[in-house]
Amino acid sequence: MMLLQEKFRPRYDARLQLLAYQVKMLRNRIDDSKIYTTPAERAELTRLGEMIEHDISDVMLVVQPETYHRWRRPKGANPKRPGRPRTPYATVNLVKQFASENLTWGYERIYGELKKLGIRIGLTTISDILKREGHHPVPDKDRTVPSSTWNQFISSHMDTLVACDFFTKPIYTFKGKVNAYVLMFIHVGSRRVFMSPATFHPNEQWVLQQARNASIWLDELGITATHLIRDRDTKFSYAFDHLWKAAGTKIVKTPPRTPQANGYAEASIGIVKKQCLNHFICFSLDHLNHINKEWLNYYNNHRPHQGVDIENKILRPDFQPTDKGVIKREQRLGGVISYYYREAA
Repeated sequence: MMLLQEKFRPRYDARLQLLAYQVKMLRNRIDDSKIYTTPAERAELTRLGEMIEHDISDVMLVVQPETYHRWRRPKGANPKRPGRPRTPYATVNLVKQFASENLTWGYERIYGELKKLGIRIGLTTISDILKREGHHPVPDKDRTVPSSTWNQFISSHMDTLVACDFFTKPIYTFKGKVNAYVLMFIHVGSRRVFMSPATFHPNEQWVLQQARNASIWLDELGITATHLIRDRDTKFSYAFDHLWKAAGTKIVKTPPRTPQANGYAEASIGIVKKQCLNHFICFSLDHLNHINKEWLNYYNNHRPHQGVDIENKILRPDFQPTDKGVIKREQRLGGVISYYYREAA
């Protein structure tokens, strides 16, 4: 019995020394919520662990046993840094490139473009990168929030809800400046947009024809509209409403002087003006139609959208993000429209 005690006493003493050293470490860190070991402490813990042949699973308390065994790796192996891994330099450079090449883009717009390219990164990380580089996002405008009842109506009819509105763009002709009118429709559920050709005379016959064209567009997308939101503009005639009602679509008129009630249409018009049309002076209807056509193709097929309910995705149904291939930049309208894609291998 005495011989057995003498044989196992050194191992028993080493275990006590290991536990005592960890108690000492913890006393020095009473106010710390997390333990970060120093190189000297790791060396001492490893030395004591070696005395018990590194069988420390039941006595190593300050770190996980897996962490302890990683310390024993041969020199030259890179230990894992504490905390979250660093953002790859290639991703940081892309964030800076997107911000410098597209001055009107904010954090969410850059986030959407990166997600489209198969790059995983958080909004906070993008914000931190741009702040370090001195880039700041374009501030959002104050918005008036519609009532909860109206919001509930919108959310419960998303997939079958269409909204429409007019917008104007000045055209400079030999006779002076003349406003051109465009009628825009948006399917709220998918955010896909239809724009009419521009006209100087949005009379009843023209508006009715655009309603027919929009109805055909919805049929091609396989969308059945149960409700159409519009304001009380007098250009929306009885014939316009009758065409939609005959197809089973209920007309929902917004209250007077309440543009926020038609927020999806207003937002889409604001985007096309701010990000595209405000950069151009148009000299003919054909010129404006060409710009709108390029924008519409970009908006419906390449632009990552920022609505929470559509998860910042491209509207094209067959689009799948990928992290394979070289990143290329595509520009339209002299660089006013800009997006990125991966070149097929």
